[in-house]
Amino acid sequence: MHSLSGKVAVITGAASGIGQALATRLAAEGCQLALADIDLAQLERNAEALRGSGARVSCHALDVAERAAVYAFADRVLAEHGGADLIVNNAGVAVSQTIEALDYDDFEWLMNINFWGVVHGSKAFLPHLLKQGSGHIVNLSSIFGIISLPTQGAYNASKFAVRGFTEALRQEVACRGVAVSCVHPGGIKTNIARSARFYRGIDGSQDAERAAHNFDKLARTSAAQAAEAIVAGIKASQPRILIGSDARFLDRVQRLLPAAYPRLLAKLLHKK
Repeated sequence: MHSLSGKVAVITGAASGIGQALATRLAAEGCQLALADIDLAQLERNAEALRGSGARVSCHALDVAERAAVYAFADRVLAEHGGADLIVNNAGVAVSQTIEALDYDDFEWLMNINFWGVVHGSKAFLPHLLKQGSGHIVNLSSIFGIISLPTQGAYNASKFAVRGFTEALRQEVACRGVAVSCVHPGGIKTNIARSARFYRGIDGSQDAERAAHNFDKLARTSAAQAAEAIVAGIKASQPRILIGSDARFLDRVQRLLPAAYPRLLAKLLHKK
């Protein structure tokens, strides 16, 4: 998809963070936007600025964990915009807790959004993309879909699952005109750490504010920079989009030291 002008872009989790930045960036590319988020009020506020710049934008309240709601959303988008070309399954949440103490309700809440939300969004729009013989599905994993860290077991599970699902989907539709990309951001300056369900941090601390402050120090990439990298990856039909020098570094470390990287990361985090 070398040119995005005139394409219909669908983005979940578009009220803040990477989703909001990506909406702004794709509007600048000349895309029509179908934006979804559970926070409709914030989504509408963001959309007003985009409409002011001339973009056609529709806003939709959506919980991506609800399968029927996602399919109904897809129907509305196709009816209102006359089609869809770019599907970005971005909505995500976090839980920080040891696996031993992790509550099943928290685990299921996270998996329903981070993993099943991606599955719902991909499958709801896939028949349309295959029928038209073109389009691009972009699924947000994480660097935590490549490496694992303590207290991130639920998040790791969801993001590894997104990666596996996306890579299989890419192979299945490779000869049918539909591109598929998996995005692996490193530390991005968003509110995900502050909005996480927090019980215990990587260092064993139960201080949520301290953990968020430490995340802010490690997060060196802005949401706008992440959006820029994603758009460049879409244009180049990149199957894997790594965002940030930290993500690229950790990806190489995992490849070189698949069994030993946890010890190296523990030392680096201790120094930080």
